[in-house]
Amino acid sequence: MHNLDLYAKVEDLLGIEEASGDLQGYYLDTLKNLSFDSLLDIGCGKGAFLAHIQKEFQTQKLLGVDLSPLMVEATQSRGIEAQNIDICHLEGSFEVITAMFDTLNYLDTPQLKRFLGCIERLLAPNGLFLFDLNTLEGFEDVAVGSYIVDDQTRFLTIDSDFKEGVYDSEFTLFSHQNNDCFTKEQATIKQYYHSVEEIHAMTSLKLIDTLAIYLYGEVQDKTLLMFKRLF
Repeated sequence: MHNLDLYAKVEDLLGIEEASGDLQGYYLDTLKNLSFDSLLDIGCGKGAFLAHIQKEFQTQKLLGVDLSPLMVEATQSRGIEAQNIDICHLEGSFEVITAMFDTLNYLDTPQLKRFLGCIERLLAPNGLFLFDLNTLEGFEDVAVGSYIVDDQTRFLTIDSDFKEGVYDSEFTLFSHQNNDCFTKEQATIKQYYHSVEEIHAMTSLKLIDTLAIYLYGEVQDKTLLMFKRLF
């Protein structure tokens, strides 16, 4: 099982629906001022954002990709095309590519350099790449700590720490079975802090806009960035 499959199993317990909806709003507000016929959403999750795109935009080509097969199945259940694939193995060209809710923060520096190279290949000329990055303050002030939730059939604990630019989240899930026993599943999910300057230095794409995002209070926890392929 991919570590993100455990995340997919417990996403509804995390209390992030409001923050996720707010973040989607930032992207939708940006996209409504653009004209595009094709969009690729990387790390599409259960397809909620793509469902908004399908409803509100006249997009002829819409595709979601995710490394979790469970997330891909959920997106496909909405009638939206989705693939469980590494984007570097993906073919085609897209006028807009999005990567929402920490997608790039799951990549360490070597992985991120490879990822951005693949984005450059997949973007159409004059195409736009929109994504958000966690800020240093977001990691240090918002994300660190312990989280416990119990919905009678599942008991979840998450212990998170941030040191030397790496954010570790230890997920432990106990699931109730019919025989009154519990199964235990564990996974460690890592995220990495990357500055805007570091991202800019890794790609030939041109940074054309940034937007500060506040999802959890007065601390800027994310930055929305827009890069453009100029050739």
